[in-house]
Amino acid sequence: VPAPQKLATYSFAFSADVSNGLLDDAEDEVASGRFVLLHEPGGQDTWDGEYRCVTFVRADVDSIMQEDPMLPENGWNWFLEALDTAGCELTAPSGTVTRVASSSFGKLSPRSDEAEIEIRASWTPIISSPAEIMKHITGWCNLISEIAALPPIPEGVSAITSAKRR
Repeated sequence: VPAPQKLATYSFAFSADVSNGLLDDAEDEVASGRFVLLHEPGGQDTWDGEYRCVTFVRADVDSIMQEDPMLPENGWNWFLEALDTAGCELTAPSGTVTRVASSSFGKLSPRSDEAEIEIRASWTPIISSPAEIMKHITGWCNLISEIAALPPIPEGVSAITSAKRR
């Protein structure tokens, strides 16, 4: 994923997709996201630091969850808790949580109605060395796992992933 070129002197970005774990035609993406790390030596006043993390994650939800008026607040709490669980120190968090409902018409009418949650957020990581950014990447992984409703992997168990390339 290309990183933004004009927001900071240095930048890094990656994306991730979460599938339902099924194979072939039964495979379906249930969540996706993007993580961007910006670095401006000397900092930027609006960031309150030299680094800024920016993220977008989205996931399918059922229509009942999408209609829940607490979903945006819960989504923001998932974001903050995901970073906290990873031991992240941060300042200046900001963002939006959006509930999305889509209905198809005309030639698309055979499609089922769709519901999603989207979280757009940014924060300034408080780090004493660049290696500490890994806590924030781990926190982001926690967020996309939470929003995708993945069950936690028990301590001492390793995930086995497909060797299939896309």
